[in-house]
Amino acid sequence: MELSCKSEYAILALLELTIHYQSGEPIQIRQIAAQQNIPDRYLEQLLATLRRGGLVKSQRGSKGGYSLAREPWKITLFEVLGYLEGLDVRTCDDEVKLKTVDSAVIEEIRQEAYRAANSILQKYTLADLCEKRDSLRQLDIMYYI
Repeated sequence: MELSCKSEYAILALLELTIHYQSGEPIQIRQIAAQQNIPDRYLEQLLATLRRGGLVKSQRGSKGGYSLAREPWKITLFEVLGYLEGLDVRTCDDEVKLKTVDSAVIEEIRQEAYRAANSILQKYTLADLCEKRDSLRQLDIMYYI
């Protein structure tokens, strides 16, 4: 499975929002863009899409910006990618007639891979990503000491 640039940028933005979740303060687009190296205009469109999907909320005004709409441990990667890319837990309909046994074997393996990928995406939350990032940073710090 390959992530699109849109999905990768969205996850990076959500990761930044997760980092600041505890403060309760919204983060401005320019701060997220600078921290995660995402073009401002593109980030603006992504955050608007995520807001429509109920993953983030926005606040207007001088102290405005974006924040997560729910707790980071309740937002899965499957949900994020499902909204952005249209992922679905459904598998191939039984009504589809496969032409050969060979096609059936290939389809069976494709469905197994699809279910495995979805299972992994459903397992990880934004909070999990933050924890993984923090542990990798800790290893990186220790490596240079």
